[in-house]
Amino acid sequence: MSLPADAPNPHTSVLLNECLEGLNIKPDGIYVDATFGRGGHSKQILSQLDLNGRLIAFDRDPQAIAVGEQLMSEDERFTIIHSAFGDMDSVLDEMELTGKIDGVLMDLGVSSPQLDQAERGFSFNKDGPLDMRMDTSKGLSAAEWLNSADEQDIAQVLKEFGEEKFGKRIAHHIVNTRVENPVLRTLQLVTLIDEALPVKDKFKHPATRSFQGIRIYINAELEQLRVGLKAATHVLATSGRMAIISFHSLEDRMVKRFMKEQSKGKVFPPGFPVTQEEIDKDRILNLVGKAIKPTKDEIEVNTRSRSAVLRVAEKR
Repeated sequence: MSLPADAPNPHTSVLLNECLEGLNIKPDGIYVDATFGRGGHSKQILSQLDLNGRLIAFDRDPQAIAVGEQLMSEDERFTIIHSAFGDMDSVLDEMELTGKIDGVLMDLGVSSPQLDQAERGFSFNKDGPLDMRMDTSKGLSAAEWLNSADEQDIAQVLKEFGEEKFGKRIAHHIVNTRVENPVLRTLQLVTLIDEALPVKDKFKHPATRSFQGIRIYINAELEQLRVGLKAATHVLATSGRMAIISFHSLEDRMVKRFMKEQSKGKVFPPGFPVTQEEIDKDRILNLVGKAIKPTKDEIEVNTRSRSAVLRVAEKR
């Protein structure tokens, strides 16, 4: 879940009931939890499956995998895969499950446990090593990237993925500072960002956008989402559903656009002699209802849910 780092009740699964309703779970179905986290959604899905049901979960985080392996040892209906969800089509193909999946759930972004552990480097409210990798076993940490990247590249990441309008100022300050003082800690980066901002947003922590942008870049989150949406569509059975929770505008726009495009038929010029069957031939998904957001009651209980948006689509 791509969540702000400033609220209690950290392990509450967002829009839990709405997700389960959106997936329209069949007791003997086969489901995918593409973002296992600590298993909140997975356990609820399993509770609605009978002995013939099956759940396959994916996660990049070794800590999440450890939790998943414990659950797998307790429930033979459950399988955990240490992999990004963008790989689900190839993994499920090897398992001979392509076209047999009844539902795919994606709960995007960083999880609450990741935010809550200062040593993971995701939180701008807690001091820790500037890591930000979801999979700590591979890739560059945020610190390694920030201390080696070109100023222009840093500015571009802050602007494109963090939607930070002062990205150039922040990048310039980081590059000037790192010459003598490498940027290695989260609160050190927060201070640099705060110093570089000429104007502060009264309603948002000054580091929110920059941390979001760096995290998305380090973990290639939008590319994973782009690939994952196609993979989910590929593995779903006819009438299988995808339920996707987004937490910021970049994710939600991508999900909304993808679902809309896949729900449209082939476009022909006005008056072109064509049958409805030919128009519908390229329609892959049907949209299910409208976008769903948390209720006031849920936000009061779990303020980290306030920016969540759930969209559901069904494979034709």
